[in-house]
Amino acid sequence: RLPRRRHGRAGAAGAAPPAAAARMAAESRAYVALGANLGDVKGNLRRTIEALNAAPGCRVTAVSPWYRSRAIGPGEQRDYLNGVVAVATTLTPHALLDLLQALEAAAGRERAVRWGARTLDLDLLLFDTLALADERLTLPHPRLAERNFVVYPLSDLAPRLRLPDGTAVADLRAALGARGLEAVHATLEECDD
Repeated sequence: RLPRRRHGRAGAAGAAPPAAAARMAAESRAYVALGANLGDVKGNLRRTIEALNAAPGCRVTAVSPWYRSRAIGPGEQRDYLNGVVAVATTLTPHALLDLLQALEAAAGRERAVRWGARTLDLDLLLFDTLALADERLTLPHPRLAERNFVVYPLSDLAPRLRLPDGTAVADLRAALGARGLEAVHATLEECDD
């Protein structure tokens, strides 16, 4: 059963690493942003959280309140529903990225238009205090500090959290403000369709 309430960027798909290499010795804490504005938004988000919680080596420990945000992509799009989950994991960062990309694909995510409407968008925001940049993954997420629809639910979930460079997430929240963002509800079930 998922946690009721408590106040990581998936890039191009790649081959999953061998099981032995995909696991770490101890549990790490990761934060994953979730968003959707196409199709069965609440259903896709709910199924994704359940699948992430059921995945080997992953345990969803907290789910943020939900926010509605204006789409920043091209054309006329519905508003997004956004949240963040905390995940305890024994997976490596790249193995967790592979899992997130597989969940996006299972939800029908298409990458045809940059910032286009999405059935599901999953971003690996943070993985412990790791700072990483390679051809597949950048941690912290490279646009985390620019997106209030990520920072607000992240700060609700972990108000004292600091990025690897020492920046307080609460300070990012204050600097970004809530423009274009609406606090919706604590749970998906309470959100309007």
